[in-house]
Amino acid sequence: MRAKPPSPRVNGRVFPSADSPATPAFPGLPTISQRRTLYPACEPNYTDYLRVSPDHELYYEESGNPDGVPVIFLHGGPGSGTEPNQRRFFDPSYYRIILFDQRGAGLSRPHAALVDNTTWHLIADLEQLRTHLGIERWLVFGGSWGSTLALAYAERYPERVTGLVLRGIFLFTKRELDWFYQDGACLLFPDSWEDFVRDIPLSERGELLTAYQSRLDSPDPKVQLAAARAWSLWEARTSRLYEDPAAIPHIIDDQFALAFARIENHYFLNRGFFAREHQLLEEIGRIRHIPAVIVQGRYDIVCPMEAAWSLHRAWPEADLRIVPDAGHSATEPGVIHELILATDRMRELALGRPGERGPATAAARESETGSSAGGQPG
Repeated sequence: MRAKPPSPRVNGRVFPSADSPATPAFPGLPTISQRRTLYPACEPNYTDYLRVSPDHELYYEESGNPDGVPVIFLHGGPGSGTEPNQRRFFDPSYYRIILFDQRGAGLSRPHAALVDNTTWHLIADLEQLRTHLGIERWLVFGGSWGSTLALAYAERYPERVTGLVLRGIFLFTKRELDWFYQDGACLLFPDSWEDFVRDIPLSERGELLTAYQSRLDSPDPKVQLAAARAWSLWEARTSRLYEDPAAIPHIIDDQFALAFARIENHYFLNRGFFAREHQLLEEIGRIRHIPAVIVQGRYDIVCPMEAAWSLHRAWPEADLRIVPDAGHSATEPGVIHELILATDRMRELALGRPGERGPATAAARESETGSSAGGQPG
């Protein structure tokens, strides 16, 4: 008989593993059966392309309620593109759900293009898309790089944002990039790191972003694809508390990996095209009046919790929700639970009903932080 794996321990407390009985690990943490799950699958009402420059056409789609409250989903990467399950973070009877693939990503054209592909081009694209769709203001939802873009967009156009739901915060600092691509995450995943650096000579490993750029820009397609797959696989293997082997084939698919790796590397080498390293925190005063929820996995290796905590300290009005048994991925059960609660709360706020956090999640938040994460910083 196969032995069950041990349950993970967090701060001395035992949390149930995926196949443990649905019993509370400690008072306040939602059981597996109590956690919210994604809304039912829905098909787009329509899809189209929007030309935003002589070189770029963006794929976009709408689903849900055509007359509902608009929400824009900002995917990660940059370069990952959207996929159908991302529609399911929103109540389709209430929200007008808009997904789009950023420049060079997903179904947008041209594929994996780096020309005129910067944060500020994407922010201009968002405004062009909003105007094209006849939307005055919208809820902005973004995770990982999507949280970066959401913050940058909201700080540039606060009057266009009704609320923010952010996940896996990435502030685009050198510290964050060095942690994941130079010296930090490799200490926790030395096996996966070995695969990531295998084809990079020792003489080039002191500047891995540059080393990968030369391969991702290679005129040899085989060299490009090998580098793209290795780059993408490193992030996939570190994104979840428990690795999901079923996700790997998509991640190393030629089409996905090439756009993901090339565009990410392009942005990372250019430090997100921000004028100042801490620009997003320095300009947070422009959006502190906007309702916001921050969802962060405690064991996020890709975007460690330090960034979410820094954002919370700068923006105490935002509701920080720490998921004690999750990493970086938006598809981990605890993260899904908090994101669904967040979009539902934004719905209730819009309807004039503040809504309930639910005693389970409120207690879990207090248990993880030691106090209410929405309080004033000390």
